[in-house]
Amino acid sequence: MHTDLALLAAVVTFALMFLRVPVFASILGGSALYFALNPAIPPYIVAQRVISGVESIPLLAIAFFIFAGIIFNYSGVTRRIMDFCEVMVGRMPGGLAQVSILLSTVMGGLCGSNLADAAMEAKMLVPEMERRGIPKAFGTVIVATSAIITPLIPPGIAMIIYGSVTNTSIGKLFIAGIGPGLLLCFLMMIMVWFISKRRGYMPLYDRKRTPQEFLRAFKKAFWALILPVVIIGGIRIGVFTPTEAGAIAIVYALFLALMYREMGLNQFFQSIRETVVTTSSIMLIIASASTFAWILTRERVPQEIASWILTNIPSKHLFLLAVNIFLLIVGMIMEGNAAIVILAPLLAPIAAKYGIDDIHFGMIFIFNLAIGCLTPPVGTLMFVSCGVTKCKTKDFIIEAIPFYGLLLFELFLITVFPAFTTGIVNLLWR
Repeated sequence: MHTDLALLAAVVTFALMFLRVPVFASILGGSALYFALNPAIPPYIVAQRVISGVESIPLLAIAFFIFAGIIFNYSGVTRRIMDFCEVMVGRMPGGLAQVSILLSTVMGGLCGSNLADAAMEAKMLVPEMERRGIPKAFGTVIVATSAIITPLIPPGIAMIIYGSVTNTSIGKLFIAGIGPGLLLCFLMMIMVWFISKRRGYMPLYDRKRTPQEFLRAFKKAFWALILPVVIIGGIRIGVFTPTEAGAIAIVYALFLALMYREMGLNQFFQSIRETVVTTSSIMLIIASASTFAWILTRERVPQEIASWILTNIPSKHLFLLAVNIFLLIVGMIMEGNAAIVILAPLLAPIAAKYGIDDIHFGMIFIFNLAIGCLTPPVGTLMFVSCGVTKCKTKDFIIEAIPFYGLLLFELFLITVFPAFTTGIVNLLWR
């Protein structure tokens, strides 16, 4: 065993991350150093581990759902859904801020990518929020925080990766995410309501929408709104797998694009290009992280950690508290997808030994790392949203403080009360 080399690889990896080296290159650099300094392992093994890390059929669903979500953006589906959200919550204090929260909840069932959702809403909604008297920093925080809902509402990409590396049912993870996603939507809308009332952020309109206006907006968004129902229903009754559901989502998105006639050939090729770029960036992280995970497994690091935890932490409640603290810290310094590939296979078996439901633990794991997307120094959602709106990071963090508290409150709820994550799953899988 060469545990010291594994530790050196970890140190090099985090050092490169702090030097702003891309995540996949940082992880691959640390892993390559381990192989270079270990004469017992042929150097070509590193290439084999990189390739085998992405040789997984369930991971195809990532590319499928990303492609479908991008088509929705180009084909006018997103605009129709936003119009529907305006009718639903436009009269609430905060106006467009409330629309952004509901839009993220609905779009979570269509694209599955929180970064894509945040970038789209930051571009579409924040400038309009400013024109209506909502400060740029507050609007940017709303967009970034509400984008956390996207990986929770099925079909979240994080669920696909977690299910793939831990052999957990992706279909059940999809359904388990509905509870935390809707809960976060509800809590955020309440907080925005109180903040908007105190600061005087006005609704989009004062008069009550007529039933005819509501029905008109619903009809325009109907075909997009039923897609999550089709995906969840099809997976539950066994018509298709989560991977096949991604392919069906593409066919459905292309059908809507033809029906609405708003996406030209140039936009279709642009959507392919964006899909390739986005999917490649995710797959590079998964490939490099799986290589590092293989190093940890070979050096028996998971077994040593499991033995120490089971010896020193007497109850599952203390274990979950320790895991939450650990993952919150990890989420602040490490990209979420990489953390899932490296840490989920390590922690999930330990959770099972404490008798913790695998679906419940999976959602706790994913929610922790989702919070990390909003916190410095990595904070991918924070930097993407601020990059689009040109909001200063300092202003963002100050405005985000109450929302950090809200996220920690929901983390407490879903940790202590498993019904928030497993309630619907148990109802459908009796």
